[in-house]
Amino acid sequence: MRSLVFAAVLALTLGTVPASAQKLDVNGRCHGADGKFAKAEVCAKVAKPAMQRCRDSKGKFAKCGVPGAKPIK
Repeated sequence: MRSLVFAAVLALTLGTVPASAQKLDVNGRCHGADGKFAKAEVCAKVAKPAMQRCRDSKGKFAKCGVPGAKPIK
């Protein structure tokens, strides 16, 4: 029984591959696999996330998670 559990854990551990080692943060700065800043050439293939802005019911800018905030086109 232990060997079966060990084999399952080993298979799950070895089977997981990170989706992307490099990533861009919200401000567009490149981070390597270790989480530290990296050169732009490292993140050249990573797509920049689209920045979304929202307005509240009064027409002022607001965070998009706030209730009543609507995204701007």
